[in-house]
Amino acid sequence: MSKDVRFIDVTLRDAHQCLWATRMTTAMMKDIAPILDRAGFEAIDLVGGAVFDVCVRFLREDPWERMRILNSWVTETPLIIHTRGQCLFTFKFFSDDVVELAAERFAANGMRYHTPYDPINDIRNLRIPIEAARRLGIHTVPGLVYTLSPVHTDEYYAQKAGELVGIGVDGVFIKDPSGLLTPDRAITLVPAIKKAIGDLPLQLHSHSLSGLSPYTALVAVEHGIDVLHTATSTLANGASHPATERMVENCRRRGYAADLDLDAIREVAERLDYIAKVEGKPVGQVLEYDEFHFHHQVAGGMISNLKVQLEAVGLLDRIEDILEEAGRVRADLGYPIVVSPFAQYIVTQAVLNVTAIDRGKERYDSIPDEVRLYARGGYGEIAGEIDPDLYDRLSGGKEPITERAGALVPPSLDRIRKTRGPFATDDDLLLAAFYDDTQYSALKDAGPIKTAYRLAETPLLTLLKEVATRDDISTFHFVQS
Repeated sequence: MSKDVRFIDVTLRDAHQCLWATRMTTAMMKDIAPILDRAGFEAIDLVGGAVFDVCVRFLREDPWERMRILNSWVTETPLIIHTRGQCLFTFKFFSDDVVELAAERFAANGMRYHTPYDPINDIRNLRIPIEAARRLGIHTVPGLVYTLSPVHTDEYYAQKAGELVGIGVDGVFIKDPSGLLTPDRAITLVPAIKKAIGDLPLQLHSHSLSGLSPYTALVAVEHGIDVLHTATSTLANGASHPATERMVENCRRRGYAADLDLDAIREVAERLDYIAKVEGKPVGQVLEYDEFHFHHQVAGGMISNLKVQLEAVGLLDRIEDILEEAGRVRADLGYPIVVSPFAQYIVTQAVLNVTAIDRGKERYDSIPDEVRLYARGGYGEIAGEIDPDLYDRLSGGKEPITERAGALVPPSLDRIRKTRGPFATDDDLLLAAFYDDTQYSALKDAGPIKTAYRLAETPLLTLLKEVATRDDISTFHFVQS
């Protein structure tokens, strides 16, 4: 009997986070979500990572309301809530009572599948999120963040997987945010983790930044991966994930059972292609393989933002030097994984080092507070070692931090209730815990989420309006913004 490969769809969360700067609105999901629901996915990725934050800060859509709305459109397939473990949706650690209440609200708002991860793979930072979610009956599959370094060996990942099993989980996924997993490494890594987790399913969540992930996924399935994370083709490849349609076809060609309705997914692709055209948004493109990417490991979206920032300060011509330095900084710091927030910290330190050298000063002449906190263990256990001389410089003589990060944050819900309440719901209480009064008030003033899709004012929309006013066009319909 052929192996059954299952799939998780990331179109509504990670795909547009990678390609559309996280700007897919709830209204854009209205027509496609029910189609994805009937396509046969194990789960559909919806909220987490940058999505929660962008909903609040830029789209002015209450992410809790988005969860409720999508659960009314998606009734057969579990929707995924994706968190940064004890940090939830931000770069800072929250108290245990906030993390536990968040799990309650995930369940109350209909989320049945949880994929937490810790950016530094400190399993202590996942214990509370995992236990709180599973107590509520939420299917919980934590991630181990993959990177390439001398210390992130197969044995390292097997040990971390074993620690997750010790907590109690429903599966494990390999999170490869920079697309660094190669076919050769998958041959050894996947069996090592499978051995550590026993009969639990193992998933692969790999971005396509190196161009290798579609083939690597096939090799990984051959060696034990049970579930693949993929995106509808319109929003696949590039900084996103392998395309669902091609991945299913390739799995079937290799003799695996892949029970997805490709006609439904192709319909979603057509609708997304239309939205991309009228909104002036890009579609995914296959990236050319670049060996330099494995040195700096910085994701493509961050490089795009970095170019804009460097151009503003007249340093765009130094980007190659900065990325080269980023690889050296990462080695200096004991190989933190180049994922948020450490990607930002590494690149910031690299910029400071390059400009310091330009001024005739030493590397690490200026050190951000976040890098100092990381070096002391403030974010968790460091995988590698930091040179003692550099550590002394980074720590400023302060003692190392060895406790679990969340344990250092005092309970905060009662304080927030007293200082910023009363709140109509616990959802609002948590929004107040995550955001200051300015962001919170702006979100609440925006009112309920609008679910009628309206086109943005793009050049293409302007042309469509002009065409629609012609006498010989009588059947063209669209919603004006």
